[in-house]
Amino acid sequence: MNLKEFASKLELSQTTVSRALSGYPEVKQSTREKVLRAAVEFGYRPNTSALGLATGRVGAIGIVLKGGGEFGPHTSEFMGGLGNRLQKEEIDILVSTVDSTEAELATYRRLAASKRVDAIVLHSPYIDDPRIELLTSLRLPFIVHGRPQTEGAFGWLDIDNFSAVHQATRHLLDLGHRRIGFLNGYRGRIFAEHRQEGYQTALADHDVAVDPALIGNGEFTDEMGFRLTQGFLKLENQPTAIVAGSMMSALGAMRAIRIAGLKVSEDLSLIAHDDVFPYISPENLMPSLSTTRSSIRAAGARIADMLLELLQGKPAQELREVWPVELVIRRSTAAVLQR
Repeated sequence: MNLKEFASKLELSQTTVSRALSGYPEVKQSTREKVLRAAVEFGYRPNTSALGLATGRVGAIGIVLKGGGEFGPHTSEFMGGLGNRLQKEEIDILVSTVDSTEAELATYRRLAASKRVDAIVLHSPYIDDPRIELLTSLRLPFIVHGRPQTEGAFGWLDIDNFSAVHQATRHLLDLGHRRIGFLNGYRGRIFAEHRQEGYQTALADHDVAVDPALIGNGEFTDEMGFRLTQGFLKLENQPTAIVAGSMMSALGAMRAIRIAGLKVSEDLSLIAHDDVFPYISPENLMPSLSTTRSSIRAAGARIADMLLELLQGKPAQELREVWPVELVIRRSTAAVLQR
């Protein structure tokens, strides 16, 4: 049964039926319920092309990724949550890969001109982010994964990055640690700035001065954690604890600690921000790893829901959420050893 035949049975226009199936808010609730019941009764499934002609949508969400670090486990987990949710609505994801911010901006212009996507997921916002200004000027709907500094008519979802690192650092300080290393993301990314503020605020609360030599920045990989931790351990006044910005950098830190002939927990405490990877369990590491917990897969699924709400007419300013982060204490953190 095609759209014309289905609409004829209901004595409704094809446009009304398409808009009812797509969740447009201007369709009366009684009409929407009538169409949905009939779709189940007749086994009707809308043709994507026909639906696009009637609603002006193409049934696809765009996301642009830069090469290198943006193809790691964090991205795969996020895409898993996003894709699984959108698949239920028969919405595809169009992924573009670029190697620079200029190429990313050009991709957004091309997507807007070609009308190949209905909306965009913009990830990892940074200070004075030109992508936000461009997408706004192109009138291309978008949801930000992260919390922008810029004000505007767009929605976003973020975790409380300040609290995550503040809790982790405070936990170590309460255990008596005063030399605390910090493996953070690249400066300029807003999530990394919020984490830096959380780290510094916790130190200040305990009258501990910030030592720049104990702060490292980079892409959250095993190699980054390994390399920066090796640098910390070469200092004359080594750290007694480390806050790692991700599970991946924590694995690298653990490797560096062991190669140095030290033991996690006994010689050096370690706590990580954990994005709940299904293939790396902090409970099963030796020793089990203390973490601040947040699911990036759940964030992907929620952003998919927010995109659907946005396309159904919900005001973008009502689509803004900050998720709390849970502190989970395990065996990798212990009271500082007196040296």
